[in-house]
Amino acid sequence: MFNKVERLIASRNLRPKKKEGFLKVISIFSFVGIMLGVSILIIVMSVMNGFRTDLTNKILGFNPHITVQPYSSHITEDFRLFLKKKYSKFNIKETFNGEAVVMTNESIKGILIKGVKKNEFLESNIIEGNINSFEKGKIIIGKELAINLGVIIGDKINIMSSAFIGTPLGSVPSQDIFEIIAIFSSGFYEFDQNVAFLNLEDSLLFFNKDKKDLNLEIYVNDPLNANFYKDEIGNANENYHVYSWIDINKSFFNALKVERNVMFVILTLIIIVAAFNIISGLTILIKNKTKEIAILQTLGLSNKSITKSFFLTGFAIGLMATIFGVILGVSVSIYVEEIRYFISTIFNLEIFPADIYFLDEMPSEINPTSIGFIFIFSLIISAMASYFPARLIVKMNTVQALKYE
Repeated sequence: MFNKVERLIASRNLRPKKKEGFLKVISIFSFVGIMLGVSILIIVMSVMNGFRTDLTNKILGFNPHITVQPYSSHITEDFRLFLKKKYSKFNIKETFNGEAVVMTNESIKGILIKGVKKNEFLESNIIEGNINSFEKGKIIIGKELAINLGVIIGDKINIMSSAFIGTPLGSVPSQDIFEIIAIFSSGFYEFDQNVAFLNLEDSLLFFNKDKKDLNLEIYVNDPLNANFYKDEIGNANENYHVYSWIDINKSFFNALKVERNVMFVILTLIIIVAAFNIISGLTILIKNKTKEIAILQTLGLSNKSITKSFFLTGFAIGLMATIFGVILGVSVSIYVEEIRYFISTIFNLEIFPADIYFLDEMPSEINPTSIGFIFIFSLIISAMASYFPARLIVKMNTVQALKYE
């Protein structure tokens, strides 16, 4: 594509003389600007991808893919058998959820009580205690909730439910004392702070409910197809309220997608602004080398070859800056959590507060497709920024340039 003469001219242009120090400064700014733009774009996209993936995994771990709740009537045994027969490959569980208030000597906090028989995700995230003794009168709470309440394994906590029971003095909220047998840590701050687990029979008794009030939680093979099966189940019996994990978190993930796209647009402006330095640098370079260009033309070098050599000058800056930007961006993305921890420790800064971003670690997911797109996009911008100044050479007047030589 480029012959030896064109590459030689380009390499000489990349090494400006001492009197052309201003051009060197512009070249450095162009290189650094594109490199930083590409690297920051990769880092931000990797963190946003990691945040979305990690958050989705946490949500899918604790939340069912599809939930069936009693609405105008209770869920019948026939409907349970229908679901188990039609969706035999799916995991269908009976659960009950209710709101309650946990009270200790030091604090009071509202929580969500989740009554379960068995939860694989919960079992895999136990950090203290033993789930094998999960029976009547026992409770499992999250790490953050345990810290807030100041309790440990073996402590007993008083919980008041939202259900009322009749007494000679009138209706009063149901209360009971439960022993903490295990503490879990999901890595999802909101769950760890606001969710507690009871045995399924305990939860029904605590909220003054019975088996007909149970919910059905369905775990499908592919969570992304949850809405398809939700519609099927909803059409099978319209007396029940059926919703999926996508319905619950739709607004959140839409906001996350919009934020990701906006960040991409804003950060690409860094690359575009840096590319303007290539335009200005090449324009000044061509003006300063008018006589040299004229001499090359008189020696028989075509305008096309000279244009290609100056195009190669600007494009080489963009190419090298993009390559170094990709290396820097990928390197930082791999160790982003270690870098965050180091900066937080040294400067005592809270860079990624868990109570705002829901996760206790800064996630990162490197997507080769995104990196390839950013790489190509940067090269296209660099090529455009190099092409337009190089076209000025075609309009140059060789005779006028050598008139006074």
